[in-house]
Amino acid sequence: MPTYAVNERAVEHARRLIDRRQYVLDSDWSEVQPRADAENRYLERHSWDEYAAWHLGLTDGASDETKARYAFVFGDFRRVHRSGLIACRYRAAEWRHKAVELAAHDLLQRLDEASWL
Repeated sequence: MPTYAVNERAVEHARRLIDRRQYVLDSDWSEVQPRADAENRYLERHSWDEYAAWHLGLTDGASDETKARYAFVFGDFRRVHRSGLIACRYRAAEWRHKAVELAAHDLLQRLDEASWL
């Protein structure tokens, strides 16, 4: 099973989006999560750094500027999705990637606090 490091730049990106209220509170992640064709379209117009900013995990040993390098997507390339953060947290917990799980948890708490204001 792969191992992952937390992508701190993605955590900061998610925090900024939450602070700017660029989030979706109620969505079906299985319907809105980016698929391969959406990822490819995004990469046609954006850099790998911008693509990476949407992924909480960096796959250890995978080459930069490959899709395999980036894991645990949390948004639709425009907004953070609460359901995406929940999916990241759940999947990271399921696979025992504690650092990614905790990063997703912290972002979820930040989003919930922001949305109650």
